[in-house]
Amino acid sequence: MPRECGDNRPSTASLPNTVQENPTPPLTNPEPVTLAVAPPVIADLSPAACAARLAELFPAVFALGAFKPLKLRIQADIQQHAPGIFTKKSLSIFLHRHTTSNGYLKALIGAPQRSGLDGLPAGDVADEHRQAVAAELERRRAIHEARRAAERDTQRTANEAARRAREADAEAREHRAALLRSFETTTLTRKNFCALKGVAEAEIDTLLVQARVERDQRAQAPQPAGPDLRGPQRRPRPPHSHPAHRGPGGPPKPTR
Repeated sequence: MPRECGDNRPSTASLPNTVQENPTPPLTNPEPVTLAVAPPVIADLSPAACAARLAELFPAVFALGAFKPLKLRIQADIQQHAPGIFTKKSLSIFLHRHTTSNGYLKALIGAPQRSGLDGLPAGDVADEHRQAVAAELERRRAIHEARRAAERDTQRTANEAARRAREADAEAREHRAALLRSFETTTLTRKNFCALKGVAEAEIDTLLVQARVERDQRAQAPQPAGPDLRGPQRRPRPPHSHPAHRGPGGPPKPTR
């Protein structure tokens, strides 16, 4: 087909193929993705729960109520033989309480050797450890004795204060009772009576009312039984039947 005049567009037939094709590379097998798995969370145990679990796992040295000197650095042995059970925190708290108790310290003084988790000997108890434990037990004993002495002094002071309060109350009651008896039998005027007894006139009514209440309380209170003034009582004699009079060698004769 001839070109039209003025048409300067190049013929598409003469254009080179400039479009570059990018072929998709072949798919290869991807490497497997490894997901990191978090280690299981170990819950902290209370000292009581920790003691019970250790008694189950290692009864040779952690039996409840029994104490044996433990091998040094035994916490690492526990974590090695019972992994994933105890946290470092809970185990440290329990072992501190266990190895500082009076029962454990007394056992350490009396035992020549320490024990492993299986109960077998695992080293001698050093003399410096034994001496330190003896000094600690003596310190605790002194503190305990001082505390008991302070408690006894406090109790003694409280008892003495209570005794004095009872005596003061009994004296005040007796004073009010005597005041009431005198007031009920006096011929003096109220003013003269108060002046004679050394009581303020404004307080006399309160004292007398209280004295009357206390007198009524004494009258209503059960009286303790007094001593028996009749003397010892003789037990009644059982009825006695007189035997019939017997004649010599004969049957019993009736009595007149």
